[in-house]
Amino acid sequence: MKQHSLWIEKYRSETLEQYIGNDAIKDRIAACIASNDIPHFIFAGSAGTGKTTLAKLIVKNIQCDYLYLNASDENGIDVIRDKVKGFASTASFKPIKVVILDEADFLTQPAQAALRNLIEEYSAYTRFILTCNYLERLIEPLQSRCEVHMLKPPTKGAVAKHICTNILDVEGITYEMSDIAQIVNIFYPDVRSIIKTLQQNSKDGKLTVTAIDDNWCKHLVAILKKREKNAWYQIRQLVADTQVDDFQTAYRYMFDNLTEFSYGHDAELSVILDDFIWRAGVVPDKEINFAACIAKILDTNKKQVL
Repeated sequence: MKQHSLWIEKYRSETLEQYIGNDAIKDRIAACIASNDIPHFIFAGSAGTGKTTLAKLIVKNIQCDYLYLNASDENGIDVIRDKVKGFASTASFKPIKVVILDEADFLTQPAQAALRNLIEEYSAYTRFILTCNYLERLIEPLQSRCEVHMLKPPTKGAVAKHICTNILDVEGITYEMSDIAQIVNIFYPDVRSIIKTLQQNSKDGKLTVTAIDDNWCKHLVAILKKREKNAWYQIRQLVADTQVDDFQTAYRYMFDNLTEFSYGHDAELSVILDDFIWRAGVVPDKEINFAACIAKILDTNKKQVL
């Protein structure tokens, strides 16, 4: 077993057989590996569907040197001209070199054009594997030079079976299937977020998920709608009484019911919710983040009234 503290890395598929879903694509990749004939690939699909995992499985199963770059961090033309070209143009003792460009849809248009030129120039000894969430953001000349595969998420049932059998049981975590269903339903199809949430909620050998039901969410929206002076304190007490530790359902419910408390300013409050939903995935204290979100919503509504 790999020595990682994060489950998303510890339980990343190490073989094609362990990878769940997209069987036709797996068969195609296996055939390429067996014949030692790797084309340029583009793996497209929503977050958490295993695009990066497939790319890394390819380089793990062939004799190659490889370069991994995440274009969400480095997306300009300089990274293509310097790092990618520098790697592709140098000699190697392996039969082939592979460049993995993760989240390639973040590359600027000039960077994509430069990448297209590199693919043409160095195809004899270098293969390029691109992943993206939005295929339409990649220029057509890039798409035409690669074998494009659209990845679909595995079914909810397959995801639930995988995380129970291959993660929770291995970790010795006890759980209720109702808690598994809640987490899968909230985050599906993002398997990565599902696994991260499992780890965050697994303590002392047990998975514990505090449910946020519709009645709780309706109460929250009712308080926001009234816009009373002590609304923030009412919501803080609501959170404390329920001992909520994950607020994804609440964020989604607020978004789906914006018209009940936005007073015609749906767009502005949507931006606020989007920002705090993103923050919820990176901040250490989700309750503080949720409280800040509520404060921002209340402050925005207050200014609109004035």
